[in-house]
Amino acid sequence: MALYDSLFSQLDVTSAQLLVTDNDFRDPDFRKQLSETVKSLLSLKVIPILNENDAVSTRKAPYEDSSGIFWDNDSLAALLALELKADLLVLLSDVEGLYSGPPSDPKSKLIHTYVKERHEGAITFGNKSRVGRGGMTAKVKAAVYAAYAGIPVVITSGFAGDNIIRVLNGESIGTLFHRDANQWAPAGEIGAHEMAVAARECSRRLQVVSSKDRSKILLDIADALKENENLILAENAADVAAAQQAGYEKSLISRLALKPGKVSGLANSLHMLANMEEPIGQVLKRTELAEGLILEKTTSPLGVLLIIFESRPEALVQIASLAIRSGNGLLLKGGKEAKRSNAILHKIITSSIPENIGKKLIGLVTSREDIPELLKLDDVIDLVIPRGSNKLVSQIKASTKIPVLGHADGICHVYVDKSADKDMAKQIVLDAKTDYPAACNAMETLLVHKDLVQTGLVNELIVELQIKGVTLYGGPRASSLLNIPEARSFHHEYSSLACTVEIVDDVHAAIDHIHRHGSAHTDSIVTDDHDVAELFLHQLDSAAVFHNASTRFSDGYRFGLGAEVGISTSRIHARGPVGVEGLLTTRWVARGNGQVVNGDVGIVYTHKDLTV
Repeated sequence: MALYDSLFSQLDVTSAQLLVTDNDFRDPDFRKQLSETVKSLLSLKVIPILNENDAVSTRKAPYEDSSGIFWDNDSLAALLALELKADLLVLLSDVEGLYSGPPSDPKSKLIHTYVKERHEGAITFGNKSRVGRGGMTAKVKAAVYAAYAGIPVVITSGFAGDNIIRVLNGESIGTLFHRDANQWAPAGEIGAHEMAVAARECSRRLQVVSSKDRSKILLDIADALKENENLILAENAADVAAAQQAGYEKSLISRLALKPGKVSGLANSLHMLANMEEPIGQVLKRTELAEGLILEKTTSPLGVLLIIFESRPEALVQIASLAIRSGNGLLLKGGKEAKRSNAILHKIITSSIPENIGKKLIGLVTSREDIPELLKLDDVIDLVIPRGSNKLVSQIKASTKIPVLGHADGICHVYVDKSADKDMAKQIVLDAKTDYPAACNAMETLLVHKDLVQTGLVNELIVELQIKGVTLYGGPRASSLLNIPEARSFHHEYSSLACTVEIVDDVHAAIDHIHRHGSAHTDSIVTDDHDVAELFLHQLDSAAVFHNASTRFSDGYRFGLGAEVGISTSRIHARGPVGVEGLLTTRWVARGNGQVVNGDVGIVYTHKDLTV
């Protein structure tokens, strides 16, 4: 209690100890008085701390005897939660929560939601806590008792200083106990680990079928999409209506909506993928190591991909088709705003997968609670691709040891040089900003050469953008010269009809500006000067750089990749729009006729390149 007093006093909060015994709870008057006392203390901003009065306890051995109404701190906590009609009970432990087995066992998995029908009897408990008498067994017993009496319970670690606040903020940490939990997670629902393992097993079966059979799956999906277009659009319209009612941002709703022609466009991209050259098993290099010993470097699927994406339901189709073409297993987690669209698209796609491969090739993750568990599965998931906001991508990167491929921002630039053709500049700038403002390849910053202020082209570009409804913000030079509001930051992705304008001295200044404030996504120069264009294309370190073309061309379909799983600004593995090639790795295949190393005695290495 002295420690509690000392710690609470640092927060200008007072604490008070209330001592109770087993017999006290048999007295109705005491129970009523207890409730009134606690409410009175809380109204005075005094924290009540309830302990068993060991001095007068009738318990034979305070830390061994488990008889009576309560027998340890956990059962006392559950009893008090009921007596005080608490909104929530938080039980603190020395581990993150309830695990499927001993927490020290690497195979044990954290259970985010306890479902009595599924977990009772299936959990192996480890040794009891280093302190107290009950351990996790007692915590679970107390949590089940309170939860089924109507008090939600969370078991989480007491070692993280902010865990109680995080629980109150609704974050998915620890293990939740709730009497309705069986309705949220049906007893037969497949777990995250099982889903990933099933996807890997199905992917291995997919890899051994012929290229023609894999192409046929894509063509069957394309037909199924067209046949079910009205159903897809109806489910999507329901998602859009719900998002509008919930007050989502217009840019998100724009990405959520499947526009006219989108379904047929997706079907066309599937046909393009189906007709592509076979990507698996391509021989990249063939070498004779020694006479009769031939080594080949061949393309191979990565394995199992986890794609976490927001808003765009068409992304589900694109990613699934690329996974099938490249022989990969797939787990998909879409945003809740596209729940109905994703569900119907997933059903249509998996219905077209033959039984000899298995519909579990593509798993649809529907619960947010599964994401932290999935991000720990570096033994069965080979690559994570987040598609969404800067916040989403950053959170994923910070939460997993699995390699992550993606981009956090799409801050794309168009630089109009002094030698640019006037009409071409207007056309490219307007397209880059207004063709689809919510896209990650839309222009967010317009850079213009200082000489164009005098020629009048800068003002013409400004007027053209404003006519199209674009809200303009300026850098320090542009806001002063053009009389437009100053931008809060150059590193900003509007994803709407808005952009930043700045005036620069020359192409070198433009490149410096993009390196300092851009996101290495896609940047374009408009100029008729060949040398300036080549300097821009070679010195600018972005995933995609264009000359006299709109940034909107930075897209897997427009690049002829058939589709894309996303656009990567990473410098390892794949950059720019990532299609089938970005979902492949390599492996080595050697064919010999009895060769052995034996200390390299008797073998003559030729290392002859046989690559065709």
